[in-house]
Amino acid sequence: MTVLFDGVASGMLLFLISVGLSVTLGLMNFVNLAHGAFAMVGGYLCVLLLNRVGVPFLAALPLAAALTALVGVVLERTLYRRLYTATHLDQVLFSIGLVFMSIAAAQFLFGAQQQPLTLPDFLRGQISLPGLDMGAYRLFLILLSLVIAFGLQRLVGGTRFGAELRASVDNPRAARGVGINVERVFTLTFALGTALAGLGGALGVEMLGLDPGFPVKYIVYFLIVVAVGGSGNITGSLVASLILGVLDVAGKYYVPQIGAFVIYAVMVVMLIFRPQGLFGRRAAR
Repeated sequence: MTVLFDGVASGMLLFLISVGLSVTLGLMNFVNLAHGAFAMVGGYLCVLLLNRVGVPFLAALPLAAALTALVGVVLERTLYRRLYTATHLDQVLFSIGLVFMSIAAAQFLFGAQQQPLTLPDFLRGQISLPGLDMGAYRLFLILLSLVIAFGLQRLVGGTRFGAELRASVDNPRAARGVGINVERVFTLTFALGTALAGLGGALGVEMLGLDPGFPVKYIVYFLIVVAVGGSGNITGSLVASLILGVLDVAGKYYVPQIGAFVIYAVMVVMLIFRPQGLFGRRAAR
């Protein structure tokens, strides 16, 4: 049971970081491989707020997310916007360039070492039940992720903003014709995606560590979640993250010799049977 619980917590952390990529890739149709760089920015901001400014952990999390969103808005207005109509290859090359620039910047500003992060007392330790030891921080991650997943699903599927976003992506010209400010919708959506990345990066420092190599080290995991869950589908990202998190932790625990490859094997099997992802729509022929 403890392995299952740790797998769920790992999957929820994966969801928190990956769902922002699902938003920008699936809903905005922009291949942003620099998503991990925004998560790294959130992690460094959280560490700075905690260790240098003395901001409490629970206040540092939304601040890190908001500041990361601000960075995202600046880059969206100055760089990303120019590539919305570019080919996916151009978007990939551009975002890879941003990744390497972010790694060099982090190395220059913070050095190559891992960043320390001290959790508050109430998030340390374990809650022990018969047959199950639950880490307090992992339980916090699970509960917070469920709240965010529910909020995102409501935002995209049940609000005027969600309808405007879908209209802007499907047909920008028609959306402008009915009075939708497409540029503003894209800016807000990009800010949402980068804020989620920043929040996930801040929450992930404790479990994943934080160094300048973060964007390259974990981008494959984020892409696997989006591919398996179905691009742009919040529920799909959540379910895929849970499946991959549980099987990844179980593989590393029970078969450590090949545990690191389990997540890739699961991805291959799932995409053989559901190439469009678990909750994705099959492309029209």
